[in-house]
Amino acid sequence: MSTVGERLRLAREQAGLSQGQVARMLSMHRPTISEIEAGRRRVTAEELATFARIYEVSVAWLSGADAEDDDIDDRVRLAARELAKLKPADLDKILNLLATMRQPKGPKR
Repeated sequence: MSTVGERLRLAREQAGLSQGQVARMLSMHRPTISEIEAGRRRVTAEELATFARIYEVSVAWLSGADAEDDDIDDRVRLAARELAKLKPADLDKILNLLATMRQPKGPKR
């Protein structure tokens, strides 16, 4: 799968949108969105900019141009973008939840 297509899919899912919803926003057919996400259809610069605006991500990220940390999972990057939008108190709750999830699970005594 192409980097652009994969990132478009991840960003769409993170935005909570279906392919049909995005297709309507862009005046496209749903199968066109599917083809783009599968890497079987090229995306114009104008389309990429529109996707970035809809998904609230950068064009650079969608295009794979910001690959300074290639070993970081794209889902982690998207999660970080969403976390940055949280209020400080909500972010603290998420961080506490993550700490709890990382604790080793052993037999209960």
